Parts: sequence; C-alpha cells; structure tokens
Amino acid sequence: MASITYDQACCVYPGADKLAVDQLNLDIEDGEFIVLVGPSGSGKSTALRMLAGLEEIDSGQIRIGGQNMVGVAPKDRDIAMVFQNYALYPNKTVGENMGFALKMRGVPAEERKQKVAEAARLLDLTDYLDRKPAKLSGGQRQRVAMGRAIVREPQVFCMDEPLSNLDAKLRVQTRTQIAALQRRLGTTTVYVTHDQVEAMTMGDRVAVLKNGVLQQFSTPTELYDKPVNAFVAGFIGSPAMNLVTAPITADGVQLGSSTLKIERERLDALGKLGLDTVTVGIRPEQLELGTAGEGLSAVVDLVEELGSESYVYTHVGTGEHAINLVARAPGRAPARLADSVGLHATSGPIHLFDPRTGERIGN
Repeated sequence: MASITYDQACCVYPGADKLAVDQLNLDIEDGEFIVLVGPSGSGKSTALRMLAGLEEIDSGQIRIGGQNMVGVAPKDRDIAMVFQNYALYPNKTVGENMGFALKMRGVPAEERKQKVAEAARLLDLTDYLDRKPAKLSGGQRQRVAMGRAIVREPQVFCMDEPLSNLDAKLRVQTRTQIAALQRRLGTTTVYVTHDQVEAMTMGDRVAVLKNGVLQQFSTPTELYDKPVNAFVAGFIGSPAMNLVTAPITADGVQLGSSTLKIERERLDALGKLGLDTVTVGIRPEQLELGTAGEGLSAVVDLVEELGSESYVYTHVGTGEHAINLVARAPGRAPARLADSVGLHATSGPIHLFDPRTGERIGN
C-alpha cells in the first residue's frame, strides 16, 4: 500500500498540438479508492497509464510512496493492472491465469497455490479454478482478472474501465463487489471510467477531467452539491442537471414567460459582476410538477417511467426561445405527453454559473 501524488504531471502524444494530460495535481492517500472520470478524450486513461509507466511523463512528477516514478520501468513500480478486455490466457485454467505472474517471478508452487486459493475465496471463484476462460461468464472472467492482480499483493491497483464489456445488471453487481473488495484489502486504487454513476457509487473521491485538465477533485457528495463549474454540474448526476442561460430580471431569472425567483443577495452579487445573463443550474429532483398556470408554465415532451420514480422532460416557452427542463416525480408521473404543467423549484439549492467562464458564482 502507498500514497500517490501527481505533481504538475503532463503528457503529450507525438504530433499532437495539445497536452493529453495538462499539469495534473492529485494527492491520493494510502488505501483510498480514487476514480478518474470524464468524457472520451478527457485524459483519464492517459493519466492512469502514466501512473503505471505505460505512457511517459513529459514534465512534472508522479510519486508512489514518496518515490519519483519518472524513468522507473513499469515492472518496478509494484502496480497491478486490470483492463477492460480481461487479457486472460485462453489455454490456461483460472488457477493458472491467476498464478501466472507469481510463476514468472519465481514464487514456489506451494506458495502460489496458497495465494491463488485465498484470492479465489475472496472472489467466489473456488469452484472454477480448473476451468478455462471460455467456460466462464463475463463477470467471472472479470473476477479472474481481479484475482490475478490480487495475488501479486501490489501497493497500487490500476483499473481501466474494467466493467465496460458487461451488461447493465452485471455491471451493478460487479462494481459493488469491486468496491467491497477494495475496502477489505485496503489497497490504494485508481479506477478509470466514463460512467459518472460508477464514479459516484464507488469512489472515496472523484477526479473529473475535461480535455486533459482537472476540473474538480472531491467526494461524490461535494461534486453533486457544489460543482465548481457548469461542466462538472452537467456531467455529474443522472439525468444531468438542468443548465439554462437566461436574462436576469429584478426578481430572478427569466425562463420563457415565467420568472424563477432568486434571493436578493445573490441578485446583488450578479449585479456586481456586471452580468445581464446567468447560467442557472437546477437538479431534476428540485423541480416539482404542479397544476398548469402555477410556477413555470411547461409542456410535457416525454415521460420516463422507472417504477419507483419518473422523469418528465418538458419545455418552457416556444420557438427558438424554448428551454428544456427535466423534473423528477416520485412514483408514477401525474402527467402525460403534451400535457401542460407547472414547475415549482423546491427548497434545494439553485446553482449559478458565470456564462462567460462557466465558473460557479457564490456558495
């Protein structure tokens, strides 16, 4: 186990006109489960590969346990990788796959067998040790890949989108198992995903990247409640936060033909910034459906019934000035397609962002 530090770490690919990872700073504590998340091309996998030694660090440093990793070969970093494609040997049994790295290091057969058996018990693979990978399900193969990493007892686990090849139900089940296993082992883990739901449910802290630049590094709760900019606000949460850039009025913000009320002190702060428009962020659960003519007047475009809750997609206003808003309704939605409804902002926080920079305004 070890702490990890990214200190102004940069990486640029040959022929590229911009950095793949741009001055990344992260302090990861010993035993933490950290998730790197962002859209495709954000630099998250490159940052992980820099840690593992699979990509060169062009400037800055990455330290593991206080030791600078610049110039250190991947095999000497004491890191175990878990990949998206499992990378299992098809001609070897589960037990042989899990123990292969130990065999290459010259670990005696009896010790290898003991370590493989312990990992198999942790991963519920004891009954499958003599099977070949072709005889396993996707989730079982992923657990074998995890087992191969565990038996090495590394100081760091690096996981690059390990659940991408699994179906939706199996992904939920396996991510729970991975998170629980990491808590039990206490091994420092850096996990890459493009799925913000995975990031929010698995990580002790989450680093959100965009175009190679770190946007915010915080706990899932902090990311959700206080995003530092409009990008993080729109990326974290499912469905995404409603983000609307609208004119500022004397009482609040103009949405279509209705006004969303904003506190006077916050309006004064907007005035001091010289803004005449502002980007407003409202979570779907903060919008409550009501009777037409009350609150924000909206028309229903789509209803997603999920059983325990519903999401109602609406638009406020008409033509090119129409604004799309999503509201969450508990249980069955009291609205149908093309219905006219009223939207009320509940007591939850209304987020304000500078439309010029995307940065958060106030608390």
